[in-house]
Amino acid sequence: MRQMIGLMAISLLIGVGGCAATQEAKTVEKSGFLGDYSRLKEGKRGGFFSQGAEDQALLVYRNPDVDWRRYKKVWLDPVTIWMKREDSQLLDVQGVDRERLAALLWSKLDESLKKDYEMTSQPAPDVLHIQAAITEAGPSDVANDMVTSVLLPVKILQSASSLATGVAAFAGSASAEMRVTDSATGTILLEAVDRRGGTKSIGGSWSSWHDVEEAYRFWAEKTRYRLCQFRGGADCVEPKA
Repeated sequence: MRQMIGLMAISLLIGVGGCAATQEAKTVEKSGFLGDYSRLKEGKRGGFFSQGAEDQALLVYRNPDVDWRRYKKVWLDPVTIWMKREDSQLLDVQGVDRERLAALLWSKLDESLKKDYEMTSQPAPDVLHIQAAITEAGPSDVANDMVTSVLLPVKILQSASSLATGVAAFAGSASAEMRVTDSATGTILLEAVDRRGGTKSIGGSWSSWHDVEEAYRFWAEKTRYRLCQFRGGADCVEPKA
């Protein structure tokens, strides 16, 4: 036990507390938030909210007949919580923490989008209406995550389950769904369903919700990046995972 504590202390000195990476999961379950999923197709890897010029969400729909340059404002609804499954991890999360997670994703989206758009709460022909929902969120097992990251080689950490799901052992994960519509007509412009999870990294965090928070940060920045690409921007900044 003393040796384990000593190794964990050393890990703190060499970098624990920095930003741990997240990665797109392999699969995601539909929550019902989007209603009709028949339009959505499997996205090109690694994800609409993931890295790479061709990355799309695990499930995505993009209306091909949209002039994205005409939209100058964004109407961002409060983020909601959708729990369809009886075994949802969110059932074990206290109400106040669910509210915090919803507020956090909203604030990340707002912070990112207002760099390029005027934020509003009124429909108009030049306004994008964005609705998002948290459909799953589970904290990491911080103690086991830290100990295994320090003591075990990566090959051992990448279990069959981790490789199958895209979420490392003991890491946190989050799922979300988003719809973007023309606020004046209600025409659906974009829909996406995605899931992200933590990776094994000594540069992690002692916060059990760090992986989820990093997923929200990434999704918000990726949304801004994609909208910039759609309207033909020349200075689109792709976020780091």
